Amino acid sequence: MAPLRPLLRDALEALGIRRFLLALHDAAFPARPEEDAGIGSPQLSGADEVLALASDLGFDGIQLGPAGATSASNPSPYDGALFSRSPLAIALPPLASADAGALLSPRTLASLIEGRPGPPDRVAYRHAYAAYGRALAEVAAAFRARRARGEGGAVADLDRRLRGFRARSAAWLDRDALFEALSRAHGGAGWRAWPAADRDLFAPAPGEEGRAAARRGALLAAHADEVEAWALGQLLAHEGHARFRGRARAAGLRVHGDLQAGLSERDVWASAAFVLPDLRMGAPPSRTDPGGQAWGFAVLDPGQRRGPAGEEGPALAFVRARAARAFQDCDGARLDHPHGLVCPWVYRVGGDPDAEVRRGARLLDSPDLPWLAPLAIARPEQLDRALPRHADGWVRALDDGQVERYAALLDAVVAAAPSPGDVACEVLSTLPYPLRRVLDRHGLGRFRVTQKADLSRPDDVYRGENARPEDWIMLGNHDTRPMRAVAARWLADGTALAHARRLAARL
Repeated sequence: MAPLRPLLRDALEALGIRRFLLALHDAAFPARPEEDAGIGSPQLSGADEVLALASDLGFDGIQLGPAGATSASNPSPYDGALFSRSPLAIALPPLASADAGALLSPRTLASLIEGRPGPPDRVAYRHAYAAYGRALAEVAAAFRARRARGEGGAVADLDRRLRGFRARSAAWLDRDALFEALSRAHGGAGWRAWPAADRDLFAPAPGEEGRAAARRGALLAAHADEVEAWALGQLLAHEGHARFRGRARAAGLRVHGDLQAGLSERDVWASAAFVLPDLRMGAPPSRTDPGGQAWGFAVLDPGQRRGPAGEEGPALAFVRARAARAFQDCDGARLDHPHGLVCPWVYRVGGDPDAEVRRGARLLDSPDLPWLAPLAIARPEQLDRALPRHADGWVRALDDGQVERYAALLDAVVAAAPSPGDVACEVLSTLPYPLRRVLDRHGLGRFRVTQKADLSRPDDVYRGENARPEDWIMLGNHDTRPMRAVAARWLADGTALAHARRLAARL
Protein backbone atom coordinates (compact mmCIF):
# COMPACT_ATOMS: atom_id res chain seq x y z
CA MET A 1 0.00 0.00 0.00
CA ALA A 2 3.01 2.30 0.21
CA PRO A 3 2.44 3.73 -3.33
CA LEU A 4 -0.88 5.19 -2.15
CA ARG A 5 0.84 7.57 0.23
CA PRO A 6 2.38 10.01 -2.28
CA LEU A 7 -0.74 9.94 -4.46
CA LEU A 8 -3.02 10.69 -1.55
CA ARG A 9 -0.75 13.35 -0.10
CA ASP A 10 -0.57 15.10 -3.48
CA ALA A 11 -4.38 15.09 -3.73
CA LEU A 12 -4.78 16.44 -0.20
CA GLU A 13 -2.26 19.19 -0.73
CA ALA A 14 -4.02 20.18 -3.94
CA LEU A 15 -7.24 20.56 -1.93
CA GLY A 16 -5.46 22.66 0.70
CA ILE A 17 -5.90 20.04 3.42
CA ARG A 18 -3.28 20.54 6.14
CA ARG A 19 -4.11 17.67 8.52
CA PHE A 20 -5.22 14.15 7.63
CA LEU A 21 -6.14 12.17 10.73
CA LEU A 22 -7.36 8.63 11.33
CA ALA A 23 -9.78 8.64 14.29
CA LEU A 24 -9.91 5.58 16.52
CA HIS A 25 -11.08 5.25 20.12
CA ASP A 26 -8.54 3.68 22.46
CA ALA A 27 -10.60 0.57 23.19
CA ALA A 28 -10.96 -0.15 19.45
CA PHE A 29 -7.22 -0.63 18.83
CA PRO A 30 -6.36 -4.23 17.96
CA ALA A 31 -5.02 -6.52 20.66
CA ARG A 32 -2.97 -9.56 19.75
CA PRO A 33 -4.08 -12.86 21.34
CA GLU A 34 -1.21 -12.91 23.82
CA GLU A 35 -2.14 -9.43 25.19
CA ASP A 36 -5.94 -9.37 24.92
CA ALA A 37 -7.55 -9.07 28.36
CA GLY A 38 -10.81 -7.78 26.88
CA ILE A 39 -10.06 -4.29 25.64
CA GLY A 40 -7.84 -2.62 23.05
CA SER A 41 -5.37 0.18 23.67
CA PRO A 42 -2.81 2.30 21.79
CA GLN A 43 -0.27 0.97 24.30
CA LEU A 44 -0.60 -2.65 23.17
CA SER A 45 1.79 -3.98 20.53
CA GLY A 46 -1.19 -4.58 18.23
CA ALA A 47 -1.41 -0.80 17.83
CA ASP A 48 1.70 -0.97 15.63
CA GLU A 49 -0.52 -2.43 12.90
CA VAL A 50 -2.69 0.69 13.01
CA LEU A 51 0.34 2.99 12.90
CA ALA A 52 1.78 1.16 9.91
CA LEU A 53 -1.54 1.21 8.05
CA ALA A 54 -2.15 4.88 8.76
CA SER A 55 1.34 5.81 7.61
CA ASP A 56 1.09 3.72 4.45
CA LEU A 57 -2.24 5.29 3.51
CA GLY A 58 -0.90 8.81 3.84
CA PHE A 59 -2.39 9.90 7.15
CA ASP A 60 -0.24 12.31 9.14
CA GLY A 61 -1.89 11.76 12.51
CA ILE A 62 -4.00 9.59 14.80
CA GLN A 63 -7.06 11.06 16.53
CA LEU A 64 -7.65 9.28 19.84
CA GLY A 65 -10.76 9.39 21.99
CA PRO A 66 -10.89 10.65 25.59
CA ALA A 67 -8.30 8.74 27.63
CA GLY A 68 -9.54 9.30 31.19
CA ALA A 69 -10.18 6.69 33.84
CA THR A 70 -13.73 5.30 33.75
CA SER A 71 -15.79 3.45 36.36
CA ALA A 72 -16.92 -0.15 36.72
CA SER A 73 -20.50 0.78 35.81
CA ASN A 74 -19.88 3.34 33.06
CA PRO A 75 -17.46 2.55 30.22
CA SER A 76 -18.09 5.77 28.28
CA PRO A 77 -14.81 7.63 27.73
CA TYR A 78 -16.85 10.85 27.54
CA ASP A 79 -17.65 10.40 31.23
CA GLY A 80 -14.03 9.62 32.11
CA ALA A 81 -11.62 11.52 34.33
CA LEU A 82 -10.09 14.73 33.04
CA PHE A 83 -6.63 14.16 34.55
CA SER A 84 -6.10 10.48 35.45
CA ARG A 85 -5.57 8.23 32.45
CA SER A 86 -7.47 4.96 32.16
CA PRO A 87 -5.52 2.08 33.77
CA LEU A 88 -7.23 -0.17 31.21
CA ALA A 89 -4.88 1.29 28.59
CA ILE A 90 -1.78 -0.21 30.23
CA ALA A 91 -0.07 -3.02 28.34
CA LEU A 92 0.05 -5.89 30.85
CA PRO A 93 2.56 -8.32 29.21
CA PRO A 94 5.60 -6.05 29.73
CA LEU A 95 4.84 -5.99 33.47
CA ALA A 96 5.48 -9.74 33.55
CA SER A 97 8.85 -9.37 31.84
CA ALA A 98 12.24 -9.35 33.55
CA ASP A 99 12.94 -5.86 32.17
CA ALA A 100 10.10 -4.50 34.32
CA GLY A 101 11.08 -6.55 37.33
CA ALA A 102 8.43 -9.23 36.66
CA LEU A 103 5.98 -7.52 39.00
CA LEU A 104 3.07 -9.41 37.41
CA SER A 105 3.21 -13.19 37.49
CA PRO A 106 2.94 -14.96 34.11
CA ARG A 107 0.30 -17.22 35.65
CA THR A 108 -1.92 -14.25 36.55
CA LEU A 109 -1.45 -12.74 33.11
CA ALA A 110 -2.32 -16.02 31.38
CA SER A 111 -5.47 -16.48 33.48
CA LEU A 112 -6.72 -12.98 32.69
CA ILE A 113 -6.22 -13.47 28.96
CA GLU A 114 -7.58 -17.03 28.87
CA GLY A 115 -10.67 -15.92 30.80
CA ARG A 116 -11.52 -13.22 28.29
CA PRO A 117 -15.19 -13.75 27.27
CA GLY A 118 -17.01 -12.95 24.07
CA PRO A 119 -15.82 -12.56 20.47
CA PRO A 120 -12.30 -11.14 20.06
CA ASP A 121 -13.51 -8.19 17.97
CA ARG A 122 -15.74 -6.85 20.76
CA VAL A 123 -14.73 -5.12 24.01
CA ALA A 124 -15.41 -7.21 27.13
CA TYR A 125 -15.50 -4.20 29.45
CA ARG A 126 -16.73 -5.83 32.65
CA HIS A 127 -14.07 -8.55 32.40
CA ALA A 128 -11.36 -6.05 31.46
CA TYR A 129 -12.18 -3.73 34.35
CA ALA A 130 -11.93 -6.57 36.88
CA ALA A 131 -8.87 -8.10 35.17
CA TYR A 132 -6.90 -4.89 35.20
CA GLY A 133 -7.88 -4.22 38.80
CA ARG A 134 -6.54 -7.64 39.81
CA ALA A 135 -3.37 -7.29 37.74
CA LEU A 136 -2.47 -3.81 38.96
CA ALA A 137 -3.19 -4.72 42.58
CA GLU A 138 -0.68 -7.58 42.23
CA VAL A 139 1.85 -5.25 40.60
CA ALA A 140 1.51 -2.68 43.42
CA ALA A 141 1.80 -5.32 46.16
CA ALA A 142 4.87 -6.90 44.54
CA PHE A 143 6.46 -3.48 44.10
CA ARG A 144 5.93 -2.53 47.76
CA ALA A 145 7.25 -5.87 49.04
CA ARG A 146 10.35 -5.88 46.88
CA ARG A 147 11.11 -2.23 47.58
CA ALA A 148 10.85 -2.97 51.30
CA ARG A 149 13.47 -5.70 50.84
CA GLY A 150 15.77 -3.11 49.32
CA GLU A 151 15.89 -4.57 45.81
CA GLY A 152 17.78 -2.59 43.22
CA GLY A 153 17.60 -2.85 39.46
CA ALA A 154 14.18 -2.45 37.87
CA VAL A 155 12.40 -2.02 41.20
CA ALA A 156 14.71 0.77 42.36
CA ASP A 157 14.41 2.48 38.98
CA LEU A 158 10.61 2.28 39.12
CA ASP A 159 10.64 3.73 42.63
CA ARG A 160 12.74 6.66 41.44
CA ARG A 161 10.39 7.31 38.51
CA LEU A 162 7.34 7.03 40.74
CA ARG A 163 8.66 9.55 43.27
CA GLY A 164 9.38 12.05 40.50
CA PHE A 165 5.97 11.50 38.88
CA ARG A 166 4.15 11.99 42.18
CA ALA A 167 6.01 15.22 42.87
CA ARG A 168 5.25 16.60 39.39
CA SER A 169 1.61 15.52 39.38
CA ALA A 170 0.56 16.02 43.01
CA ALA A 171 -1.97 18.76 42.17
CA TRP A 172 -4.32 16.27 40.49
CA LEU A 173 -2.88 12.88 41.40
CA ASP A 174 -3.50 13.02 45.15
CA ARG A 175 -7.13 14.09 44.84
CA ASP A 176 -7.90 11.44 42.19
CA ALA A 177 -6.21 8.76 44.27
CA LEU A 178 -8.15 9.89 47.33
CA PHE A 179 -11.40 9.64 45.39
CA GLU A 180 -10.59 6.01 44.57
CA ALA A 181 -9.74 5.21 48.19
CA LEU A 182 -12.86 6.90 49.57
CA SER A 183 -15.08 5.23 46.99
CA ARG A 184 -13.93 1.86 48.30
CA ALA A 185 -14.15 2.96 51.92
CA HIS A 186 -17.80 3.97 51.40
CA GLY A 187 -18.75 0.73 49.66
CA GLY A 188 -18.90 2.11 46.14
CA ALA A 189 -21.60 4.69 46.95
CA GLY A 190 -21.66 7.85 44.85
CA TRP A 191 -19.79 10.73 46.47
CA ARG A 192 -22.98 12.72 47.12
CA ALA A 193 -24.03 9.96 49.55
CA TRP A 194 -20.77 10.10 51.54
CA PRO A 195 -20.65 11.62 55.04
CA ALA A 196 -20.37 15.40 54.82
CA ALA A 197 -16.73 15.44 55.96
CA ASP A 198 -15.72 13.45 52.87
CA ARG A 199 -18.40 14.69 50.50
CA ASP A 200 -17.37 18.32 51.02
CA LEU A 201 -13.66 17.68 51.30
CA PHE A 202 -12.91 20.16 48.47
CA ALA A 203 -15.92 22.41 49.07
CA PRO A 204 -15.97 23.05 52.82
CA ALA A 205 -18.35 25.47 54.46
CA PRO A 206 -16.95 28.96 55.18
CA GLY A 207 -14.59 28.78 58.12
CA GLU A 208 -14.02 25.03 57.67
CA GLU A 209 -11.20 25.27 55.12
CA GLY A 210 -8.45 24.48 57.62
CA ARG A 211 -10.31 21.48 58.97
CA ALA A 212 -10.88 20.14 55.44
CA ALA A 213 -7.19 20.57 54.55
CA ALA A 214 -6.19 18.71 57.72
CA ARG A 215 -8.61 15.89 56.92
CA ARG A 216 -7.25 15.59 53.38
CA GLY A 217 -3.77 15.17 54.80
CA ALA A 218 -4.95 12.62 57.36
CA LEU A 219 -6.81 10.61 54.72
CA LEU A 220 -3.82 10.57 52.38
CA ALA A 221 -1.72 9.17 55.23
CA ALA A 222 -4.36 6.63 56.31
CA HIS A 223 -4.78 5.37 52.73
CA ALA A 224 -1.11 5.66 51.79
CA ASP A 225 -0.86 2.23 50.16
CA GLU A 226 -4.00 2.76 48.07
CA VAL A 227 -2.87 6.24 47.07
CA GLU A 228 0.52 4.90 46.01
CA ALA A 229 -1.09 2.04 44.06
CA TRP A 230 -3.21 4.54 42.11
CA ALA A 231 -0.15 6.69 41.48
CA LEU A 232 1.81 3.66 40.26
CA GLY A 233 -0.96 2.78 37.82
CA GLN A 234 -1.01 6.35 36.58
CA LEU A 235 2.76 6.35 36.08
CA LEU A 236 2.52 3.17 34.02
CA ALA A 237 -0.38 4.55 31.97
CA HIS A 238 1.41 7.84 31.27
CA GLU A 239 4.70 6.17 30.40
CA GLY A 240 2.89 3.73 28.10
CA HIS A 241 1.20 6.61 26.31
CA ALA A 242 4.56 8.36 25.90
CA ARG A 243 5.97 5.21 24.30
CA PHE A 244 3.00 5.02 21.92
CA ARG A 245 3.50 8.66 20.98
CA GLY A 246 7.16 7.93 20.26
CA ARG A 247 6.22 5.00 18.00
CA ALA A 248 3.71 7.22 16.22
CA ARG A 249 6.31 9.89 15.63
CA ALA A 250 8.70 7.29 14.26
CA ALA A 251 5.97 6.41 11.74
CA GLY A 252 5.58 10.08 10.81
CA LEU A 253 2.31 10.49 12.70
CA ARG A 254 1.09 13.11 15.14
CA VAL A 255 -1.08 12.08 18.09
CA HIS A 256 -4.22 14.12 18.78
CA GLY A 257 -6.22 13.75 21.99
CA ASP A 258 -9.84 14.46 22.86
CA LEU A 259 -10.97 17.01 25.47
CA GLN A 260 -14.52 16.00 26.34
CA ALA A 261 -17.10 18.57 27.43
CA GLY A 262 -18.29 16.86 30.61
CA LEU A 263 -16.73 16.47 34.04
CA SER A 264 -16.48 12.97 35.50
CA GLU A 265 -17.91 12.33 38.96
CA ARG A 266 -14.42 12.45 40.50
CA ASP A 267 -13.80 15.83 38.86
CA VAL A 268 -17.13 17.22 40.03
CA TRP A 269 -16.31 16.10 43.59
CA ALA A 270 -12.95 17.86 43.45
CA SER A 271 -14.49 20.95 41.78
CA ALA A 272 -17.65 21.25 43.86
CA ALA A 273 -16.58 24.65 45.18
CA PHE A 274 -16.77 26.22 41.71
CA VAL A 275 -19.63 24.47 39.89
CA LEU A 276 -23.26 25.58 39.87
CA PRO A 277 -25.13 23.10 42.09
CA ASP A 278 -28.62 23.57 40.63
CA LEU A 279 -27.81 23.46 36.91
CA ARG A 280 -26.67 20.79 34.47
CA MET A 281 -25.32 21.01 30.92
CA GLY A 282 -26.96 19.31 27.95
CA ALA A 283 -27.60 19.87 24.27
CA PRO A 284 -30.43 22.06 22.94
CA PRO A 285 -32.94 20.94 20.30
CA SER A 286 -31.06 20.43 17.05
CA ARG A 287 -31.13 18.76 13.68
CA THR A 288 -29.54 15.67 15.24
CA ASP A 289 -31.93 15.48 18.20
CA PRO A 290 -35.00 17.77 18.06
CA GLY A 291 -35.79 17.01 21.73
CA GLY A 292 -32.36 18.01 22.99
CA GLN A 293 -30.12 15.84 25.15
CA ALA A 294 -30.05 15.87 28.95
CA TRP A 295 -26.38 15.02 29.52
CA GLY A 296 -26.37 15.76 33.25
CA PHE A 297 -22.90 17.32 33.22
CA ALA A 298 -21.85 19.80 35.89
CA VAL A 299 -21.54 23.47 34.90
CA LEU A 300 -18.55 25.59 35.90
CA ASP A 301 -19.56 28.80 37.66
CA PRO A 302 -18.80 31.79 35.37
CA GLY A 303 -18.61 33.97 38.47
CA GLN A 304 -15.51 32.06 39.54
CA ARG A 305 -13.48 32.52 36.39
CA ARG A 306 -12.00 35.67 37.92
CA GLY A 307 -11.42 36.76 41.49
CA PRO A 308 -12.53 40.07 43.03
CA ALA A 309 -9.38 41.87 41.83
CA GLY A 310 -9.48 40.34 38.34
CA GLU A 311 -7.02 37.57 39.21
CA GLU A 312 -7.49 34.08 37.83
CA GLY A 313 -10.29 32.31 39.68
CA PRO A 314 -10.62 28.58 40.39
CA ALA A 315 -12.90 27.77 37.44
CA LEU A 316 -10.49 29.29 34.91
CA ALA A 317 -7.47 27.76 36.67
CA PHE A 318 -9.13 24.34 36.46
CA VAL A 319 -9.66 24.60 32.69
CA ARG A 320 -6.14 25.92 32.18
CA ALA A 321 -4.66 23.00 34.15
CA ARG A 322 -6.81 20.54 32.21
CA ALA A 323 -5.63 21.97 28.87
CA ALA A 324 -1.98 22.01 29.95
CA ARG A 325 -2.26 18.35 31.01
CA ALA A 326 -3.78 17.40 27.64
CA PHE A 327 -1.18 19.16 25.49
CA GLN A 328 1.67 17.65 27.46
CA ASP A 329 0.45 14.27 26.20
CA CYS A 330 -0.62 15.12 22.64
CA ASP A 331 0.34 17.16 19.59
CA GLY A 332 -3.18 18.47 19.08
CA ALA A 333 -6.68 17.93 20.40
CA ARG A 334 -10.28 17.66 19.38
CA LEU A 335 -12.34 19.94 21.60
CA ASP A 336 -15.59 18.09 22.21
CA HIS A 337 -18.60 20.45 22.14
CA PRO A 338 -16.80 23.81 22.56
CA HIS A 339 -20.21 25.32 23.22
CA GLY A 340 -19.74 23.96 26.75
CA LEU A 341 -16.85 26.36 27.30
CA VAL A 342 -18.41 29.37 25.60
CA CYS A 343 -22.22 29.28 25.75
CA PRO A 344 -23.40 26.02 27.37
CA TRP A 345 -27.03 24.97 27.16
CA VAL A 346 -28.17 24.45 30.74
CA TYR A 347 -31.26 23.18 32.51
CA ARG A 348 -32.46 23.05 36.10
CA VAL A 349 -32.09 20.09 38.43
CA GLY A 350 -35.15 18.63 40.13
CA GLY A 351 -37.67 17.83 37.43
CA ASP A 352 -37.74 15.34 34.60
CA PRO A 353 -34.38 15.88 32.82
CA ASP A 354 -35.84 15.41 29.31
CA ALA A 355 -38.51 18.01 29.99
CA GLU A 356 -36.11 20.37 31.74
CA VAL A 357 -33.55 20.31 28.91
CA ARG A 358 -36.29 21.35 26.47
CA ARG A 359 -37.08 24.27 28.78
CA GLY A 360 -33.40 25.14 29.10
CA ALA A 361 -31.40 28.08 27.80
CA ARG A 362 -27.82 29.11 27.10
CA LEU A 363 -26.09 30.06 30.33
CA LEU A 364 -24.65 33.43 29.28
CA ASP A 365 -27.23 34.33 26.59
CA SER A 366 -30.30 34.73 28.79
CA PRO A 367 -30.71 38.18 30.37
CA ASP A 368 -34.47 37.70 29.95
CA LEU A 369 -34.72 34.75 32.36
CA PRO A 370 -34.65 35.52 36.10
CA TRP A 371 -32.83 32.27 36.94
CA LEU A 372 -29.99 33.07 34.52
CA ALA A 373 -30.00 36.87 34.23
CA PRO A 374 -27.31 37.43 36.93
CA LEU A 375 -24.85 35.42 34.84
CA ALA A 376 -25.70 36.86 31.42
CA ILE A 377 -23.12 38.49 29.17
CA ALA A 378 -25.50 39.28 26.30
CA ARG A 379 -27.79 42.25 26.88
CA PRO A 380 -31.58 42.23 26.24
CA GLU A 381 -31.33 44.49 23.19
CA GLN A 382 -28.84 42.08 21.58
CA LEU A 383 -31.37 39.23 21.39
CA ASP A 384 -33.53 38.31 18.39
CA ARG A 385 -36.72 37.31 20.18
CA ALA A 386 -38.39 36.29 16.92
CA LEU A 387 -36.20 33.17 17.00
CA PRO A 388 -36.33 30.23 19.39
CA ARG A 389 -33.72 30.68 22.11
CA HIS A 390 -31.68 27.69 20.89
CA ALA A 391 -31.31 29.22 17.40
CA ASP A 392 -27.83 30.25 16.26
CA GLY A 393 -29.00 33.84 15.84
CA TRP A 394 -30.71 34.22 19.25
CA VAL A 395 -27.81 36.51 20.20
CA ARG A 396 -27.33 38.76 17.18
CA ALA A 397 -24.62 41.23 18.28
CA LEU A 398 -21.79 41.51 20.82
CA ASP A 399 -19.14 44.10 21.46
CA ASP A 400 -15.47 43.11 21.71
CA GLY A 401 -15.49 43.26 25.52
CA GLN A 402 -18.38 40.80 25.66
CA VAL A 403 -16.64 38.45 23.23
CA GLU A 404 -13.57 38.49 25.46
CA ARG A 405 -15.71 37.43 28.43
CA TYR A 406 -17.34 34.65 26.44
CA ALA A 407 -13.91 33.49 25.26
CA ALA A 408 -12.19 33.14 28.66
CA LEU A 409 -12.22 29.33 28.92
CA LEU A 410 -11.60 28.56 25.26
CA ASP A 411 -8.78 31.10 25.26
CA ALA A 412 -7.13 29.05 28.02
CA VAL A 413 -7.35 25.88 25.92
CA VAL A 414 -5.90 27.55 22.82
CA ALA A 415 -3.11 29.12 24.87
CA ALA A 416 -1.99 25.65 25.97
CA ALA A 417 -1.92 24.26 22.41
CA PRO A 418 1.22 24.31 20.23
CA SER A 419 -0.77 26.57 17.86
CA PRO A 420 -4.45 27.48 17.40
CA GLY A 421 -4.57 25.21 14.34
CA ASP A 422 -3.86 22.22 16.59
CA VAL A 423 -7.29 22.63 18.21
CA ALA A 424 -10.18 21.03 16.33
CA CYS A 425 -13.57 22.27 17.54
CA GLU A 426 -16.45 19.81 17.28
CA VAL A 427 -19.08 22.19 15.99
CA LEU A 428 -21.75 20.18 14.19
CA SER A 429 -25.19 21.51 13.21
CA THR A 430 -25.33 24.39 15.69
CA LEU A 431 -22.99 27.39 15.77
CA PRO A 432 -24.41 30.10 18.06
CA TYR A 433 -23.26 33.63 17.35
CA PRO A 434 -21.17 33.98 20.55
CA LEU A 435 -19.31 30.77 19.74
CA ARG A 436 -18.74 31.91 16.15
CA ARG A 437 -17.22 35.16 17.39
CA VAL A 438 -14.92 33.28 19.78
CA LEU A 439 -13.80 30.81 17.09
CA ASP A 440 -13.14 33.67 14.66
CA ARG A 441 -10.96 35.25 17.35
CA HIS A 442 -8.57 32.30 16.96
CA GLY A 443 -9.14 31.43 13.30
CA LEU A 444 -10.82 28.14 14.22
CA GLY A 445 -13.40 26.32 12.12
CA ARG A 446 -16.13 23.72 12.42
CA PHE A 447 -16.74 20.09 11.42
CA ARG A 448 -18.19 19.12 8.05
CA VAL A 449 -19.40 15.52 8.43
CA THR A 450 -19.95 14.38 4.86
CA GLN A 451 -22.16 11.38 5.64
CA LYS A 452 -24.68 13.83 7.16
CA ALA A 453 -24.78 16.07 4.07
CA ASP A 454 -28.24 17.00 2.80
CA LEU A 455 -28.04 16.86 -1.01
CA SER A 456 -31.24 18.87 -1.37
CA ARG A 457 -29.68 21.93 0.30
CA PRO A 458 -26.70 23.61 -1.40
CA ASP A 459 -26.06 25.62 1.77
CA ASP A 460 -26.06 22.60 4.11
CA VAL A 461 -23.38 22.93 6.79
CA TYR A 462 -22.15 19.38 6.29
CA ARG A 463 -21.35 19.69 2.58
CA GLY A 464 -17.61 19.75 2.03
CA GLU A 465 -17.85 22.36 -0.71
CA ASN A 466 -19.05 24.82 1.93
CA ALA A 467 -15.94 24.32 4.05
CA ARG A 468 -13.53 27.12 4.82
CA PRO A 469 -9.76 26.51 5.10
CA GLU A 470 -9.96 26.33 8.90
CA ASP A 471 -12.73 23.68 8.88
CA TRP A 472 -12.36 19.92 9.36
CA ILE A 473 -13.95 17.58 6.78
CA MET A 474 -14.65 14.01 7.84
CA LEU A 475 -16.53 10.92 6.75
CA GLY A 476 -18.02 10.41 10.19
CA ASN A 477 -17.49 11.24 13.83
CA HIS A 478 -17.84 9.39 17.11
CA ASP A 479 -21.65 9.30 17.09
CA THR A 480 -22.38 8.44 13.45
CA ARG A 481 -22.97 5.09 11.79
CA PRO A 482 -20.03 3.19 10.21
CA MET A 483 -19.42 4.24 6.62
CA ARG A 484 -20.11 0.71 5.34
CA ALA A 485 -23.63 0.93 6.82
CA VAL A 486 -24.06 4.46 5.45
CA ALA A 487 -23.01 3.38 1.95
CA ALA A 488 -25.41 0.43 2.11
CA ARG A 489 -28.24 2.82 2.99
CA TRP A 490 -27.33 5.11 0.09
CA LEU A 491 -27.42 2.14 -2.28
CA ALA A 492 -30.75 1.01 -0.89
CA ASP A 493 -32.45 4.42 -1.13
CA GLY A 494 -30.98 5.26 -4.55
CA THR A 495 -28.86 8.26 -3.47
CA ALA A 496 -25.45 6.60 -3.87
CA LEU A 497 -24.83 7.99 -7.35
CA ALA A 498 -25.68 11.53 -6.27
CA HIS A 499 -23.31 11.28 -3.29
CA ALA A 500 -20.56 9.87 -5.52
CA ARG A 501 -20.99 12.69 -8.05
CA ARG A 502 -20.82 15.32 -5.32
CA LEU A 503 -17.63 13.84 -3.90
CA ALA A 504 -16.10 13.44 -7.37
CA ALA A 505 -16.85 17.07 -8.17
CA ARG A 506 -15.13 18.10 -4.95
CA LEU A 507 -12.02 16.17 -5.98
